[in-house]
Amino acid sequence: MSDDKTRPTAGQGVGFVKGLGVLSATNIVIGSMIGSGIFLAPSIMAGFVESSSTIVFLWIVGGLLTVSGALSLGELAAAYPHAGGQYIFLREAFSPLWGFLYGWGVFFIIQTGFIAAVSIAFAKYLGVFFPALGEGNVLFVLPLKLDWAFIHFSYKVVISSATLVAIACIGFLTGINILGVKTGALVQNIFTIAKIAAILVLVGAAFAFGRGDFNNFLPLLKPKLGLEALAKNMVLFAAAAVAMSKALFAYDAWYTVTFVAEEVKRPKRDIPLAMLLGTGAVTLLYTLATAAYLYIVPIGQTGKIAENRIASVVAERVMGSPGLTFITLAVLVSTFGCVNGLILSGARVYYAMAKDGLFFRSNSRLHPNYKTPHLALIFQGIWSVILTLSGTFSDLLTYTAFASLLFNSLTIVGLFVLRAKKPELERPYKVWLYPVLPLLYLVIALFFIVFIIIGDPLNSIKGLVLIGIGVFAYLYWRRRSGRQSASKASIS
Repeated sequence: MSDDKTRPTAGQGVGFVKGLGVLSATNIVIGSMIGSGIFLAPSIMAGFVESSSTIVFLWIVGGLLTVSGALSLGELAAAYPHAGGQYIFLREAFSPLWGFLYGWGVFFIIQTGFIAAVSIAFAKYLGVFFPALGEGNVLFVLPLKLDWAFIHFSYKVVISSATLVAIACIGFLTGINILGVKTGALVQNIFTIAKIAAILVLVGAAFAFGRGDFNNFLPLLKPKLGLEALAKNMVLFAAAAVAMSKALFAYDAWYTVTFVAEEVKRPKRDIPLAMLLGTGAVTLLYTLATAAYLYIVPIGQTGKIAENRIASVVAERVMGSPGLTFITLAVLVSTFGCVNGLILSGARVYYAMAKDGLFFRSNSRLHPNYKTPHLALIFQGIWSVILTLSGTFSDLLTYTAFASLLFNSLTIVGLFVLRAKKPELERPYKVWLYPVLPLLYLVIALFFIVFIIIGDPLNSIKGLVLIGIGVFAYLYWRRRSGRQSASKASIS
């Protein structure tokens, strides 16, 4: 199947606008990655692994894993600079089924799950300024129950003020991105610069003015199980893997710039460069921020922080009440910008799938004036809203990070497949240290995939079940697409 299928046909008369330079592309990488995770995840991780140095080590490993993945994926992005990113890469490396399953996972789990989780985090922090808008203000509870044959299911959907705030955030930013890629990129650039500056200010203040203790990092790399891991009877490796899943959530979305490849001015050069610059910068920022937190807050207190707001606790201890206000504003800016980047990029995957006849046809349309996949953006927004009602912040982190890591690993395998399958393919950029770098990514990723399943089987199974359902959806859309093609052929 040709990769040209992702390009607008001449008959449509509507195509994407090439409005993104290397700065905007890099800001999409950084802006999509830096959201709520770095402000909350270190505290969540301490509930599984009680060791400051080990937690910092996990962030370093996660960063190296991410940079390795970005460098590897850059080769595919330069070879296939079309809307859809990994959907295209998996389709070309394996088959349309695997491309579809990735796109299905992006829609039902990965991208929309991240959008939902980060929107919830935005609402949680807004509640610091306006308690009436926080999670504590429960508006109503909707009980859901199903008793049929051997199926027994019960769940309570809790609608709080924060839920409505998260939904409003998704709706507003979906609307912004319908107005054009340049509008969405401008918002992204502003918020990305602001969030980088905020993290650097907090890190600098913590080490310069905070009364921390470097002894907090001792003993080096000798972890013990945290309270959450003990409550779930985890082994140490499983606890470390689940803790890592929280860091990987914060690192994720580095690949989203490949989704908007058709809107980058020089995609064959700028996309690999943007992924390298973006992931490298974020790795440095995350490691410094985590070290600053744990320098100020001893590990015994880290996992017990209310609502895991470790950045707020550190800012208040270092800068007093003004610090709390500062970091709360910083988190709001970060989460808002992150949601924007995720919304901007994700819809391009469903657009590419719809162009191939493997998703709702309406998603293949571009707005006649704004040149954006407006209906794909609306579909994505609706499902993201549904996911805000489906689970806790920590649960969303685990099963979205798990599914994303699974497909990222499969895509890196696709790099090896395409090297053998299409040696003649033009590759403007080739991954450094091939095959060592991609293999390093796969070995580390496989370790964490296995132990995330062991440590949190329920949320891992949720992700696998949703992906598995995609096989039936693929068969339906493929059959439907075949019938439509046959019908057009008979008419002609």
